[in-house]
Amino acid sequence: MKQKVALVLGSGGARGTAHIGVIRELEKQGFHISSVSGSSIGSVIGGFYAMGKLHEYTEWVSTFDKMDIWGFMDFTPTTNGLLKGERVFDKMKTFIPDMNIEDMPIPFAAIATDILHEKEVVFTKGSFYKAVRASVAIPAVFTPVKYTDTILVDGGVLNPIPIEHVLRKNGDILIVVNLYGEKKVDIPKEKNTDNGGYLSGLKKTLSKLISTGDKRSVGYYSLLNSTSSAMIHRIANISIEKYKPDIVIDIPCDSAGTFDFFRAEELIELGEKAATEAIRIYLNKTKSQISCK
Repeated sequence: MKQKVALVLGSGGARGTAHIGVIRELEKQGFHISSVSGSSIGSVIGGFYAMGKLHEYTEWVSTFDKMDIWGFMDFTPTTNGLLKGERVFDKMKTFIPDMNIEDMPIPFAAIATDILHEKEVVFTKGSFYKAVRASVAIPAVFTPVKYTDTILVDGGVLNPIPIEHVLRKNGDILIVVNLYGEKKVDIPKEKNTDNGGYLSGLKKTLSKLISTGDKRSVGYYSLLNSTSSAMIHRIANISIEKYKPDIVIDIPCDSAGTFDFFRAEELIELGEKAATEAIRIYLNKTKSQISCK
């Protein structure tokens, strides 16, 4: 029988596209994913897998170029976020209909953060899209989500790798995909090119905003992104140390920026390679333990 896996997919923006590669490699090597939990982008990838629609999502995201990414950015005049985050979800709903989480073939949990009461909110039922929209609401980037008597933001704020919320049964091994792994120098270079110079001009404009530090500009987001990344990195490491997963698959924290979804194919390949190496180490360790008995 295939080894069953309780899979935890971490937060980390576009780096989470590597989750797809990890899942591919796990299945290729004969593992059976029996439950999934995810935070932020991990909830998106994990949810699509749990409902049996990851292939459709993968085909879609693999077509992106830089212009597509900017086309999904629905900027908002409100002061509690740069983006409404509705356009991309509306598009996904056209080819992957919403589903209640409790109806998914594989047990799934999405994590968001209740920013008013400073606690996690775990979605194990109800609308998938409503749950993940809250889970990906990066503070100062996406507008937060109103939920009953509170406000929800990105699950990674309090729990970037929600190990304790995956439905793990006896005999399941615990596998965690951490998108805040150590930096690497051999990251694949982006293959997409600028079309007509538009993005080059836009980058220059954004660079000026970043240098100003104006809290109403992208510079404010840049500062928040850097500080929150450091915080999330530390929380992720503490969680891994506490729960001691059987396999930790580390994706370098500098492998992609928050919105680098146009690098999907490279990141999927990165996930496959990282999974291959982590599984190899685990299997060798398991064999050594058996031979010593």
